[in-house]
Amino acid sequence: MNARIDRLWPDPAADLDDERILAEYTPRSSSWTRFNFVESLDGAATHEGRSGGLGGDGDRRVFELMRRWADVVLVGAGTIRAEGYGAMRFDDEVAAWRRARGIAPQPTMAIVSGRLDLDPASAVFTEASVRPVVFTLSTAPADRRAALAEVADVRDAGDDVLDPRRVLTDLESLGLRKVHAEGGPTLFGSFVAAGVLNELCLTLAPRLEAGRAGRIATSAPAEPLGMRLAGILRSGDDELLLRYLRVT
Repeated sequence: MNARIDRLWPDPAADLDDERILAEYTPRSSSWTRFNFVESLDGAATHEGRSGGLGGDGDRRVFELMRRWADVVLVGAGTIRAEGYGAMRFDDEVAAWRRARGIAPQPTMAIVSGRLDLDPASAVFTEASVRPVVFTLSTAPADRRAALAEVADVRDAGDDVLDPRRVLTDLESLGLRKVHAEGGPTLFGSFVAAGVLNELCLTLAPRLEAGRAGRIATSAPAEPLGMRLAGILRSGDDELLLRYLRVT
């Protein structure tokens, strides 16, 4: 059974079905970059090294629904490894839902890796329904580049540091304009610093972690970016699902 989701603000409503939740997360324009994270009340981005250890049933339900809108799911290589990503594939029902809205039946996965420390034999590549895209730096090892080029479209997105604007421009050139990004903190920090994200969806897990877990975004130096609250949902297990839009 799906976790119950209520809307607290604006316009309170109880027990939203999937279509009403999907309506909450409809991208506001044809080009849209959304990041999605979960964190504890004291700011921990992981539990025992994984963000998946923080989210409850409500977070997982909304996470899967948000992905439906994506042309591309963007994720850092460290998150791929830490969270144990496999191939991304929607079932026939979801694929039909996407077709009906002019979206390709399956999203593309785009992975960011400066060192190309990825396994070409992993299911992320070998079982992908759409050939993945890998963004790297021009200084990445040539042997790793050649190996990954067998299973993915490898593209440069900077020389010494990642250029988020270049990532988005390249994705748009491929017709991938609605970006759903899932971390990690370094990738998110670079997009915050560049000021090129449109939305942050943040789940607050109803727990305190303490410990030494990191934050959802890291960059040097700090790069403040104004955001405004756009919506609050609550799951039945007391998670708050917050949606923020960039102040323009």
